[in-house]
Amino acid sequence: MLDAVDALVDGDSPRLLDLAGGTGTISLRALARFPRARITLVDLDPALLALARASLLDRATVLRAHLSHPGWHDRLPHRDYDAVLTATAPHWLPAERLTDLYGEPRELLRPGGLLVNADHMPDDALPTLTDRLGVRAGQRRAARYAAGGALSRSDWWERVGADPVLGPLVRRRHEIYPTGHSPEWNPPVSWHLGALTAAGFTEVGTLWRGGADAAVAALR
Repeated sequence: MLDAVDALVDGDSPRLLDLAGGTGTISLRALARFPRARITLVDLDPALLALARASLLDRATVLRAHLSHPGWHDRLPHRDYDAVLTATAPHWLPAERLTDLYGEPRELLRPGGLLVNADHMPDDALPTLTDRLGVRAGQRRAARYAAGGALSRSDWWERVGADPVLGPLVRRRHEIYPTGHSPEWNPPVSWHLGALTAAGFTEVGTLWRGGADAAVAALR
């Protein structure tokens, strides 16, 4: 992602939109690479937003936004971002909403601006191999969890919920997502490329692939 930003932006202060940015991991990596970057992070989850604000301090603008609503971008401070970056987040949106969402960030980009979405995107040209790579990746994750080398998602949320400061925010999160917020809808990379093309981007392609995961990129 950041290599693509570096290739397209002159200077060391790109204007970036971290879409569904969660705890701010993309923003923090962007600031490590571009210390003068001007970053806006948007998310809906109150617990994740609290963590993002605590880690980013005053180095980024952190806003609450509901990507399921077409007016989510009304409070953004800019309309000419150099890049919109997102990872493992928009897959919880239904197909028709994600199709629209690809078009909305396009209008927030400057001419020639970049959108990158990294997520679970099977390669429909290699279904058997992609499935097997996904199985092996899951086995490696399970081994790390069992060995205590990393927290599973559920264990991580359990610890966050037990925190005296974050716990009330996790309860608010459950009110927002009473049944969980991810339908685990992971269409193949060809679907994403078609949706980006339909949204009007001039260049669309696969920027990176690792097993069953990929990052698609598009230029306005």
